[in-house]
Amino acid sequence: MNSTTVEARKIYFAVPGSKYYESEYYKNSPNSFANISITGTKCSCRCAHCQGKLLESMIAAESVSDFYSVIDTLAAKGCKGVLVSGGCDDQGEVPLIPFAPGIAYAREKGLKVLTHCGIISKSTAIVLKEVGVNQVLMDIIGDESTIRDVYHLERKPQDYYEAMMNCREVDLDFVPHVVLGLNFGKIKGEYLALEMIRKADPRVLVLVVFRPIRGTPMERTDPLTVIEAASIVKHARTMFPGSVLNLGCIKPAGVYKEELEKIAIDCGVNAIAFPSEKTVEYARAKGLLMIYKEECCSSSDS
Repeated sequence: MNSTTVEARKIYFAVPGSKYYESEYYKNSPNSFANISITGTKCSCRCAHCQGKLLESMIAAESVSDFYSVIDTLAAKGCKGVLVSGGCDDQGEVPLIPFAPGIAYAREKGLKVLTHCGIISKSTAIVLKEVGVNQVLMDIIGDESTIRDVYHLERKPQDYYEAMMNCREVDLDFVPHVVLGLNFGKIKGEYLALEMIRKADPRVLVLVVFRPIRGTPMERTDPLTVIEAASIVKHARTMFPGSVLNLGCIKPAGVYKEELEKIAIDCGVNAIAFPSEKTVEYARAKGLLMIYKEECCSSSDS
């Protein structure tokens, strides 16, 4: 009688060193991965949900010379990768081109480089490809009122689709992110965003959930309910059966986080960023092969 071995389903837990993580099962290194802002805390958009607050925890490198110094310091500490981000200009794009030499230098030092690019232009996509960027991360919005009222941009959903295609045309690995409940805690445009993403056909898709941030106009806005957020996660898994689908780092904390991550595991997501202790225990009880990686969830499966 022949016996066959069924390989356990894998789930990746992304715990980049840009944020401290410690559980009963794993503790990350504070120097393994870092987030860099090339604009400091400045951002022309001043989005209603962020107001530049998400940039405050990043390492500021507002000049190319500062960027080189930051890379040298990180490499000396054993850093393996960086996310190069920053505030957007008035067209919704992070001004990355002046930092292309620094990005190339980071790649020469052996660091994996991810960039958060905003609505990336074709010219920027070409430059990032030339200097060896590993991945570009971008938020995709499927509702014009959300773009206007939250991101304060006069752009359209089609612009986000074209940004993805700009990357595809130069063979630049792009990872679309959809923020669930971005329109003041309402579902508005998320399903259209997923449709645009399906047409662009990325290898990886990341879902995150709006979480109110103190000191912003949306600090008192309730996020989607767990059931609402979970329904979109389930829909995305059905829409993208052959793609890598991950639950990213931004999501409400506490019981909400635990419940959503549990549902995400049941839906078959491939990776979860900074999982709760109960999520890890749930995955363990289901017999999943848990793999911790100290990098963004967008690249944790590679």
